Amino acid sequence: MRDKRLRSSILVQSPTTTLVVDTTPDFRYQMLRADVKVLDAVLYTHPHKDHIAGMDDVRAYNYFLKRPMNIYANEMTQLSIVREFPYAFSETKYPGVPEIVINPIDQENFTIGDIEVGIITVWHMRMPVLGFRFGSFTYITDANRIEPAEMDKIRGSSHLVLNALRREKHISHFTLGEAIQVADELQVPNVYFTHISHQLGLHAEVEAGLPPGRHLAYDGLQLSIA
Repeated sequence: MRDKRLRSSILVQSPTTTLVVDTTPDFRYQMLRADVKVLDAVLYTHPHKDHIAGMDDVRAYNYFLKRPMNIYANEMTQLSIVREFPYAFSETKYPGVPEIVINPIDQENFTIGDIEVGIITVWHMRMPVLGFRFGSFTYITDANRIEPAEMDKIRGSSHLVLNALRREKHISHFTLGEAIQVADELQVPNVYFTHISHQLGLHAEVEAGLPPGRHLAYDGLQLSIA
């Protein structure tokens, strides 16, 4: 089952707040599968289709929670979301369209409910992509370069989720070897590799060859972090 992978996204929960990072094309199924009945906000890493395409399905939370959905994104991603889902932002709205409130992200940390959100900017070739730090947990996807000042924002994390597309060199993603190097440089004790392509190989075979403290993430993985 760990080789049946949907698009990359995470759910972050505290005692009072529930967030999602990215609404993939699989968003609806992912939320149904995880039985997520309350969602307070969505954070976006960047505007590529595999990270924003499922946004329309926040409308179910509008209906059941009786409130608009707060989404958080940088300016580049905001523009793409408005372009992709113009009906959600038009002056005259058809009944039942998603109700969205856009909140801009800059480089300052901010808080949603009782969850503090730290901002880390990484590079996906030439595109700036947002990583997020929640306490001692850091999430980074779609990167192939992290500048030293941003690396410092990750240091001290107990857990890191980092993209590792395949073994062969790629123009805009870390390879597995490069991701392991980043994890080792940062000395994060628990690292999970995500945004995995079929080219990397089968979960059990790849996992068996990883160094201690380095793992492949998989759909349904749950981490409890103090």
